[in-house]
Amino acid sequence: MTAKAAAKKPTKENIISAYMNFVLENETVPKSVFKFCRENKIKEEEFYKLFGSVGGIQKAIWDLFLENTMKLVSKNKEYHEFSSQDKMLTFFFTFFEMLKLNRSYVLFALNEDKNPLKNLEQLKGMRNGIKNFAKELIEDDNSEKSSKITQHNPGLFSEGAWVQFLFILKFWMEDTSADFEKTDIAIEKSVKTIFDVFDNTPLDSIIDFGKFLYKENFS
Repeated sequence: MTAKAAAKKPTKENIISAYMNFVLENETVPKSVFKFCRENKIKEEEFYKLFGSVGGIQKAIWDLFLENTMKLVSKNKEYHEFSSQDKMLTFFFTFFEMLKLNRSYVLFALNEDKNPLKNLEQLKGMRNGIKNFAKELIEDDNSEKSSKITQHNPGLFSEGAWVQFLFILKFWMEDTSADFEKTDIAIEKSVKTIFDVFDNTPLDSIIDFGKFLYKENFS
């Protein structure tokens, strides 16, 4: 799309791409919507039809990562026959492959502010998406169990999945192994652990996972 065409009617994808290029080239976020639009030849009124602020773009980028991940996993014909554990593994592996393609931007976005909690604000929309995904997995499992005693709490499981995601994200950001092989191991062990915990057989997995974390972070 030419600059002239973009100025007439930009799309969300146009603006997201322009924003990511801007922060990577300038190593800072745009100081204002006005300056961002002027530099990218976008009319402000067109910008505001799609986003309410620069922060809105930041959140939309993470929402798009999640949306594209779900589209990719859904295209796998075998995915729908997977167990819930394998579905979660597939989701995490696919999501972090998506992040790998955008690693420079992700590292900037999550280290931009000195306050880590402020950097995580842009993940609010994605948090809901991941929790809903995890909740659906456990509800599907529960529907196949006749006894309520063996059923699991979807809300608790979804919150655990979100904490798990944050751990893997931090691990991936600090991973210096070739092709992020250690992150793949962390994903496998953490997913196995969270499912084992909910199946009331956590000991072996937790010990194994704990040894892995100790070795990678403190040795």
